[in-house]
Formats: sequence, C-alpha cells, structure tokens
Amino acid sequence: MTTRGVLYVHSAPRALCPHVEWAVGGVLGTRVTLDWIRQPASPGTWRSELSWQGQVGTASRLASALRGWHLLRFEVTAEPCATAEGERYSSTPDLGIFHAVTGIHGDILIPEDRLRAALSRAGRGETDLQAEVEKLLGKPWDDELEPFRHAGEGAPVRWLHQVV
Repeated sequence: MTTRGVLYVHSAPRALCPHVEWAVGGVLGTRVTLDWIRQPASPGTWRSELSWQGQVGTASRLASALRGWHLLRFEVTAEPCATAEGERYSSTPDLGIFHAVTGIHGDILIPEDRLRAALSRAGRGETDLQAEVEKLLGKPWDDELEPFRHAGEGAPVRWLHQVV
C-alpha cells in the first residue's frame, strides 16, 4: 500500500544540505536534488520542501534518517490510506523529535494509554494536565517551528515517487 506526504526541511546549515539529500534519497530509493532557498527566520540556514509518494512507513524512515543531525529543523507528514493512519513528525534541535498519528482531516489522534498516563501524572501532582496535553498535541514543537513555517511560504514544492 502506498501513501504520500511532504518533507519540510525548515532550516539546515549549508554544509548539511547535501547530506540531507543523500539521506532522503536513500530512503526513497532514488537520487534526490532539493531546491534550497535561504531561510530568513535563521540567517545562514537553508530550507526546502519535497512532496513524496511511497510505501506506508516512509515518513517514519525519513524522520529516522534525519533525526541524528542536531542543527536540523524538519517536519515529515504522511497522509492516511486504506491500511494506515496518517503521521506527523516534527524535529527541532532543542526539543528533539515529536511523533503524532493523524486522522483523515489532519487532526492529531492521541492514544488512550497516553491520555491515561498524562492524567495519572497530573493526578499525582508531578505535572500540570494542560502542559501534558499540550505536549501530546506537539504544541512546543509547533511554537518553535511556526516562524520557520511562515518564512517558507511560497517556496517551491517538488513531487518525488519512491522507487518500488
């Protein structure tokens, strides 16, 4: 089964850009050349977007391939399909990686056990329930990435299909 999604590289140092292309190409099974543009939200960094189509699990493999570079900010999305829910991965140097399952309308779906754990921690006074729910929804990542998202409006998007 195939799905499609988008890789948003929100900011990468210039020296890291070819490594990102190599890693993405390794996951997709084809040579990748991204159209890099300057990222005004972080001078000295570059951004790019790539629409992809591939097997279910491609978003996870892309996020795993990119997560090791500390100076990289990125997001990977995958649309839901007949055999799998959608996914969203967000990564920032300060927060690390966030993963969420998404429904057909893009809403984040929080598993019951994660909600129960958040309620339990809040009930024991270990944390604030609102802060726990915000983390489950990825709010800290959204807050950090939002300036980088707006800086990329109007950026070119290319489609690339995974070689199967």
